[in-house]
Amino acid sequence: MIPFGGYCKVQDVLPSEWDKSLGKKQRLDSEKQIYSNQEINSTQEKVKLKAVSDEKFGFQLIKKRKITRIPFEFQANLVIVPVKVNNSDTLRFILDTGVSSIILTDASIVQQQHMKFIRNVKVAGVGEGNSIDAGIVLDNTITMGDMVGYRQNLVIIKEDILKLSEFVGRPVHGIIGYEIFNRFAVTIDFSTNEIILENPEHYKYKPSKGERFPITIEDNKPYLSTIELINDSQNLPLKVVLDTGAGHAISLDANKNNNIPMPEKMVKAQLGRGLSGIINGNLGRIPMLKIGKFEIKNLVASFPDSASYRIRGVDITERQGNIGCEFLRRFKVTFNYRDQYIVLKPINRRMKEPFEHNMSGIELMAQGEDYHEFMVDRIAENSPAAIAGLQQGDKVIFINNKSSKDITISEIYKIFQKGEGKPINLMVKRGKDVFFTTINLKRLI
Repeated sequence: MIPFGGYCKVQDVLPSEWDKSLGKKQRLDSEKQIYSNQEINSTQEKVKLKAVSDEKFGFQLIKKRKITRIPFEFQANLVIVPVKVNNSDTLRFILDTGVSSIILTDASIVQQQHMKFIRNVKVAGVGEGNSIDAGIVLDNTITMGDMVGYRQNLVIIKEDILKLSEFVGRPVHGIIGYEIFNRFAVTIDFSTNEIILENPEHYKYKPSKGERFPITIEDNKPYLSTIELINDSQNLPLKVVLDTGAGHAISLDANKNNNIPMPEKMVKAQLGRGLSGIINGNLGRIPMLKIGKFEIKNLVASFPDSASYRIRGVDITERQGNIGCEFLRRFKVTFNYRDQYIVLKPINRRMKEPFEHNMSGIELMAQGEDYHEFMVDRIAENSPAAIAGLQQGDKVIFINNKSSKDITISEIYKIFQKGEGKPINLMVKRGKDVFFTTINLKRLI
């Protein structure tokens, strides 16, 4: 799910045709096979396989390293890592535990790298629309710092439906997840903006690293079942996906089978955009989440509509929601898929930060060559932004006397989340006209 208002998610990519016909054979680490001698006929692609034992494949650290550190950018509550595909310049990929395939969202890279599709597929995801067109490209080299992945297969989204760059305010070219988390013990240090990759046999847990919790790996995603939703009347155990590709704190599926109580006070919102279209729902507050000794209070939770959150061919009834980076960024988090546990070490200053939402009612898209042209994409009805007279298509050029050239979209959303009643002064361009207006922030939940 790609969010409006700084909450982002890329959810549950399902290249179903590809998985059925090629997916099992393409798992190089487990099958120890590579694709070669491609023979494409008029009916459909036919790919011969040959087993190899002496060629490099899979993900590994170079120079016989056991551990490496890779800096990341944290924008719009997403972890963005530097990646090279084959001999490309450095690209930006979202690190997402919620995706099973390496996804290239910028189709221009295909032409630049002279890639060839071996077949076309339909890719389904959350949202109220239909599946979208994608292609499969085999046998690529993925580099991220001192980590290299050999003979990797990519899913190429042919049309930039997600518009990740416009939400993040930085160029974003793709999404990567399971292959890295499955191969290494991965620590995301949100206090230093570093990812630490370590060979799992080298990683040794000790209590000083934080509190350890068991997880299960299902459909290539990490599930946590030792978390509880606490309110006045009950302690409700939850099974959730730990999702680094989600910018929200928690998303809950409050259907009749889950017995999850809906908050009394909620506000309708467009929660985001998935591969299959818009995700509508509500925002509300929940009293507390408890995991081990950690009690996280007064969280803003997303409650997607069931129509928006169905994924064709995927059963999501066995989980009650997912935990995203607005929650995870309060910890130093280690994922150890091999031994099936995570480690959470609290970042004290972050644990004191309140959970807030966008109090302006305005949703922006970052456009232009440097993503510093902020266009109004949506105005919530009866919101402070609507009262201030803003309209879809307006261009915000100054915010509190700061030029749009000197501020990022992530910084703007931080302004919109702080200080109920605080006035936000804007200079706005509408067509050829320029005018001033003020948004008075209001907490709606």
